[in-house]
Amino acid sequence: MNCLQKISVVFLLFFLVGCTSETKKSPIDFYYWRSNYGINQTEKNTVDSLKVENIYVRFFDVDKTTDHIQPVGIIQNFDATKLSVNYIPTVFITNRTFLNTSKDQVKTLAKNVFNFINETAKKGNLNEFEEIQIDCDWTKSTRENYFLFLNELKHISNKKLSATLRLHQVKFKDKEGIPPLDKMVLMCYATENPTDQSENNSILDLNIAKDYLQNLNNYPIKLDVALPIYSWAIVTNHLGKIKLINSFSEQDLIGKPVKKIRNGFYEVEDDFFVEKFYVSKGFTIKVETISPELLVKTKSFLDTKLKNDYRLIYYHLDSKFLKTIPTQL
Repeated sequence: MNCLQKISVVFLLFFLVGCTSETKKSPIDFYYWRSNYGINQTEKNTVDSLKVENIYVRFFDVDKTTDHIQPVGIIQNFDATKLSVNYIPTVFITNRTFLNTSKDQVKTLAKNVFNFINETAKKGNLNEFEEIQIDCDWTKSTRENYFLFLNELKHISNKKLSATLRLHQVKFKDKEGIPPLDKMVLMCYATENPTDQSENNSILDLNIAKDYLQNLNNYPIKLDVALPIYSWAIVTNHLGKIKLINSFSEQDLIGKPVKKIRNGFYEVEDDFFVEKFYVSKGFTIKVETISPELLVKTKSFLDTKLKNDYRLIYYHLDSKFLKTIPTQL
């Protein structure tokens, strides 16, 4: 073999290795975010086939109105016996809950949240759990109270404590602060506000996500990653007012009096109901969905930023969305 042939072989091998490299697989978990708990056979089969170990179940939200902090949106009919997994109680807390709240109130809140988690778990036959997750889009003005809450809850519960992490909290970590935790879950979605009437996919636009996550590898806390598999419709009326309809896909428009304007955008040609919501002629409907291909590209990008192994958590467990999950992940 002459020198030129050797160079050709080396180049060919390099090319083949580069072309056959695959996105690395990560263990898969799910969020469960519906208010009325129920698992159908399709969902159970998916959990079993993917060998899911953990389900993060939203137990309730916490909100403050007129200085009164209380649980809202409490899950109904939760039953931990439906799946053979580790259930992780998850609580969403509004940012305003921590605004203008005294330190004593924050400490009391931590006790009340933990007590209500235990109460909800017991009702749902969840006798033991090792971890609690808190979901809160904290800001600079609420950071001190939120971090105090996390410390207090961790101390009171004696459980592993994790929390969600938004994209902007990665990019602006010096301003937003680093929570006092050992593990967080990066919410790699909600790249834009759906009410902004942008041409982009507000659920997940990879270019926007990349901009937020340029320095993800420098974040000082161990991260797992949540990816979206849901879809929704953004309905805009004649006055520019917007209504968001969850769990919606383009299939829901089949047979409806709509005209496709461009990819993902439709104009209503006659009045009809969409998920109990009345739409009139002239309204526009933007349907935002997630493709398996987008999830693969997003995962490949994240693999370049997160050198340690991480778990992949899909948001959320619903048979309507499960076909979105790519087989290669």
